[in-house]
Amino acid sequence: MHRTPSPDKDDNTDKSAELQDFLAALLEDPEREAVASEIQVLQSIYGDDAIRLWRPPLKDGKRSASTSRRDGTIRYEVVQSLPSPHDDVSIKILVSLPETYPKSAPPQLQLLSKYIGSFGADAQLFGSILRTYISVSGVEWSEDTVCVFDGLQNVLERCVAWYEDRLSAEKAGELVREDVAAANMNTRTTSGSSSPPMAEQPGVGDQMALNEPPPVPAALPAGVHIYVAEPITDRKSAFIGRACRIHHPSEVPLILSHLMSDRRISRAAHPIINAWRCQLDSVLHQDNDDDGETAAGGRLAHLLQILEVNDVLVVVTRYFGGIHLGPDRFKHINQAARNALELGGFLDAPEKKNTGRGKKH
Repeated sequence: MHRTPSPDKDDNTDKSAELQDFLAALLEDPEREAVASEIQVLQSIYGDDAIRLWRPPLKDGKRSASTSRRDGTIRYEVVQSLPSPHDDVSIKILVSLPETYPKSAPPQLQLLSKYIGSFGADAQLFGSILRTYISVSGVEWSEDTVCVFDGLQNVLERCVAWYEDRLSAEKAGELVREDVAAANMNTRTTSGSSSPPMAEQPGVGDQMALNEPPPVPAALPAGVHIYVAEPITDRKSAFIGRACRIHHPSEVPLILSHLMSDRRISRAAHPIINAWRCQLDSVLHQDNDDDGETAAGGRLAHLLQILEVNDVLVVVTRYFGGIHLGPDRFKHINQAARNALELGGFLDAPEKKNTGRGKKH
């Protein structure tokens, strides 16, 4: 009965010797000398143990050759650690070099790691790495130029961004859960009192949601109550709308400062996308802020305009879940804002309207 050998302490030595023998053979071939030199440079950068000839999966209990001799393709694996502070996470990349590389064909890179950290790599990441040398966001290849190192660095940067997006999405989920728990606790706290339902009280949400003393929040202007709508979630992103009555434009920066003093809000990807309108006498004051989400503030301002809502500040907090939503994000931002306005009763009977079309008396 055939028994497959199990890895032992001599396995790394065997693989290292195998690679050195292979490089020695390549150096004797003028057509492959550049490839051998490039691999040696990669060894000096990443370490001797980071590069190994690729071994195809077992077939019928036997392992085929490490490289494809029939078509002249050279295949080897490169193990890279993500840069600090993620240096405990590594990825494995398969490098395939056509017989005509680097003279007239680019290399191909493939992600072999099924997981990056604790997150399963997805098809989009696999595909983007395969397209490293044919994508506008990848690496430019030119004839007679070795370029594996540039490609590996590009892949490393892409994997770091992908991994950090997943970490952010995981943290966003925690923050949203804290935010919802704080809002729910705040609802129970304010029920039965003279304060409007679902109104945020300074410091209450932080004190109830966190098991540590919260920072002293910036004070809200007197008489201001912030209404918090239920989160809207889509593909791990979350959108939370808030709305409050304002009596003077000078209150706006104080309210935004109060919101930003809450760490659950301030750590979101876009904490305070906002728009406001405030009418003093016959003059309508208004402004908006995208807070990094291009054109989002202007859309909120347009929402307030078409709803003819005055003397109101509306704020939307977006927690990014790692997956780009495209135009859908604007739909959710507007809906989150509208939900907050409805919750606060601002859509029932606006206090003031001035469309400019009224008759003069």
